[in-house]
Amino acid sequence: MAEAFPWQDSLWQQLAGRARHAHAYLLHGPVGIGKRALAERLMARLLCQKPQGLDACGQCKSCMLLKAGSHPDNYILEPEEADKAIKVDQVRELVGFVVQTAQMGGRKVVLIEPAESMNNNAANALLKSLEEPSGDTVLLLVSHQPSRLLPTVKSRCVQQACPLPSEAISLEWLAKTLPDCAEEERIELLTLAAGSPLAAVTLQAQGVREQRALVVDGVKKLLKQQQSPTQLAEGWNAIPLLLVFDWFCDWSSLILRYQLTQDETGLGLSDMRKVVQYLAQKSSQDKVLDIQDWILAQRQKVLNKANLNRVLLLEALLVQWSGLPIRH
Repeated sequence: MAEAFPWQDSLWQQLAGRARHAHAYLLHGPVGIGKRALAERLMARLLCQKPQGLDACGQCKSCMLLKAGSHPDNYILEPEEADKAIKVDQVRELVGFVVQTAQMGGRKVVLIEPAESMNNNAANALLKSLEEPSGDTVLLLVSHQPSRLLPTVKSRCVQQACPLPSEAISLEWLAKTLPDCAEEERIELLTLAAGSPLAAVTLQAQGVREQRALVVDGVKKLLKQQQSPTQLAEGWNAIPLLLVFDWFCDWSSLILRYQLTQDETGLGLSDMRKVVQYLAQKSSQDKVLDIQDWILAQRQKVLNKANLNRVLLLEALLVQWSGLPIRH
């Protein structure tokens, strides 16, 4: 059974309780809030032969086949390699599945995730199936960035926003999921995960707090001129580039915010508050805006999996960062 998360209760009742189901749903929202689990739970419910209330029974032949990954009327479409595009040939195969008759006499259910990884040709190849799937077919599209989907795809689906849970609900869930972490650590993880509880668990498993401590310590040494950009760039080898750019992007935003508001409650996590405040007081706003633009442009290259020289990129970031304070 797909995991059920407490923050999805009312959304689940609304989705699973429908008397008639749409032929296509688009479940969208931030990464790390359980959209895939919600889609899998709905998939099981739609394929189940003897649903128990709003959930699949878990015992019928259909549920057993789904559990074993061999249900003939179920199709999952994902990129062939992580972070790559879903190709037009993959969609054509899926279309071939959609036009067949259901082998078990019930519904056919398709899950596509992440939907935005379909390139334009692939998305266009799906349109006819979205508009009028043959037989009793339901397509479940899961998207972390619905703005990247073709409008023609979105308009053919019932769009269902999956909200971020409140901080209180997330922390309560994290307390059960990460019982060995102190409350302070859980709050920090949730902040680093931009409020997404499942992303917080992933970050914890990756050792994000240790990685961040290393970066924060490096930034402080850089500003005190105790370490050079080159030394630091080589020392951060094991830290995901995207994380580093996310943090610097966040810090540049916090610096700007403080320059504009002088509000000491908006300085971010405690580990960098003093540094953010110092840089806000010692840097020109134009320079901060320039470095923020540069960081966002480089972050986009990292996201697009551009072939980057990691050490040179980090060095360039750190050279600019060390040049922020106006030195007399």
